Amino acid sequence: MLFDWDGTLLDSYRADVHAYLGMFAALGVRWGERELRRHYSPDWHRIYRAAHIPPQRWDEADRLWARFYRQQRPRLLPGARRVVHWVARRYRVALVTSGHRARVERQLRAFGWERVFAVRICCEDAAQRKPHPEPLQQALHRLDVAAAECIYVGDAPEDVQMARRAGVCAVGVLGPFPTHRRLRAARPDVLLRSLRELPALLRDRFRQDGTPRQDCGRTAAGRAWRTASRRGSGSGV
Repeated sequence: MLFDWDGTLLDSYRADVHAYLGMFAALGVRWGERELRRHYSPDWHRIYRAAHIPPQRWDEADRLWARFYRQQRPRLLPGARRVVHWVARRYRVALVTSGHRARVERQLRAFGWERVFAVRICCEDAAQRKPHPEPLQQALHRLDVAAAECIYVGDAPEDVQMARRAGVCAVGVLGPFPTHRRLRAARPDVLLRSLRELPALLRDRFRQDGTPRQDCGRTAAGRAWRTASRRGSGSGV
């Protein structure tokens, strides 16, 4: 079981907004939260391009963003601790995030989660970013597992696209970031209204080894999930 971090487990939207708006102001970019919501992506270079920040200033933008973000203390999303601990008792868990390692590791230590994730893939670990499958493929390689045996949970369309390209079941979850419409349009194999719904989904749809109980399709395990989720009350695309 592999998780995204920001917006999936960590309630970091307001912290991100604070960091972006501070960075924009420092660079003289006339953007507010409305523009940020319209162009939001976990790949911050897409935001820089949309805001017409020249590439030669991207390193400066990164430093400013990090400086403003350090003023914030985002918390775990409601239910995240309970759900991750429930999953970790039954499956190996890993983290695949676009976040910088120093920031993510600092947050994991703050939550006492240094040893929860068997593998942690951050933006420095892969040459390509979401939605390219490389970050997820790196995690699968380190876990020494096949894509068909895994599930990836994320809150952005890029998470779904990455999982699909890697042949992994994509579970979308509606989080605090402004990605709901685009996440639905990406058509994850299952869409959850809340992370709290994940344990029930796993009990209903999967064997203990993580493989689906039924034959699968679009991804290695996707079609059965989609069919079953439409019948269920807690999930569905």
